[in-house]
Amino acid sequence: MEKEAYKIHIIGAGVSGLVAAQVLEANGYCPVIIEATDRVGGRVKTDVVEGYQLDHGFQVLLTAYPSAQKYLNYEALALQPFLPGAAIFKQGKQKVIGDPLRAFSLLVPTLFSGIGSMADKFKILKLNALLKKTSLTAIFEKPEQTTYDYLVHFGFSEDMICHFFKPFFSGIFLESELETSSRMFEFVYKMFGEGLATLPKAGIEAIPLQLKESLKNTTFLYNTSVKTVEEHKIHLSNGTILKSHYTIIATEASHLLPALHTETMAWKSCQTLYFETPLDTIKKPLIGLISEEAALINNLFFHTSLPTKTLGAKKLLSVTVVKEHQLTPAALQKQVEKELNTFCGISTLKFIKQYTIPKALPKMDNLRYSRSANETRHGTTIFLAGDTQLNGSLNAAMHSGEEAALGLIAAIGL
Repeated sequence: MEKEAYKIHIIGAGVSGLVAAQVLEANGYCPVIIEATDRVGGRVKTDVVEGYQLDHGFQVLLTAYPSAQKYLNYEALALQPFLPGAAIFKQGKQKVIGDPLRAFSLLVPTLFSGIGSMADKFKILKLNALLKKTSLTAIFEKPEQTTYDYLVHFGFSEDMICHFFKPFFSGIFLESELETSSRMFEFVYKMFGEGLATLPKAGIEAIPLQLKESLKNTTFLYNTSVKTVEEHKIHLSNGTILKSHYTIIATEASHLLPALHTETMAWKSCQTLYFETPLDTIKKPLIGLISEEAALINNLFFHTSLPTKTLGAKKLLSVTVVKEHQLTPAALQKQVEKELNTFCGISTLKFIKQYTIPKALPKMDNLRYSRSANETRHGTTIFLAGDTQLNGSLNAAMHSGEEAALGLIAAIGL
């Protein structure tokens, strides 16, 4: 059979599905992507409201991600870098801590921040050096422990853990107690150390849009919901049955495959609230952290501290909440505004929009960096992709899409 004649379907137009399509196209195939919503991106999306770019949750692209380097054109994305550090709000005062080896302007603020001891700062240098010479494969082969236990065993003080590591990585892991696997901590920390945290000038959705633009022989079926998948067949929610030689499920698969119904994925959730404000309390492109134990807010960022494609009238502030709570959206907004005033001195706010993201990151153990081609396969003609297969990161989403596509291609060649 000619390659173009194979009916290959990809379920999900997120980053993973788009990379899978790119790999298939590069090998001469013409896949069809089935997407339940009206556009690509999955969890990586941006809305424009009143001229402001509102990402669906606070997200960044780490330029050191190997798969991002492979599949993305950084120059075309016009990536805007954050400074390698954070502004920490502690007892009503703002302290800056960062990596002076990569941003010399952060040296003096870091030394006199009062966050952690000098011994902590030397341990950060030690950790940087250790992870720089540790491969990604080796990181994901280490025994797992919680990130909190890892930091304690490494010798960091409780002050450093509570006032820097906990608020900073809670915003990345979307959980407030650093229960996430130490493999994920080492991976993310290594990526921060070897590259930059950035945002595309047009917002985070520029990433899947760029991947989509690179596809020339892929067909998209939008607003099309899949009910179940079986060998050679895809059952749509409207009753239509699509014949398929091979299928890649590039989304959480437990509800689509009867054999996986008992393996439902647990998820971490978060809320991101956007506000317009006349002043940017943090003057540089630094993530703001609130280290007060009683605070509901985890991190904040003034998006207008970076150049953006579209501009609102004033400053754009995002606030992320990862702690569990029982507040209504209106009550949450009120509490966030109160905390911004109490902890950060930010009082003049105009609420723009709130995003509640119930499936922001998969909650997983036994995190992995990669799989063999055979491990991507479920049955004979079905392949699984998505960050749920490896670890909760943009890199994993891309890498798993590549792996599934290569597994499929290998199966055709058998």
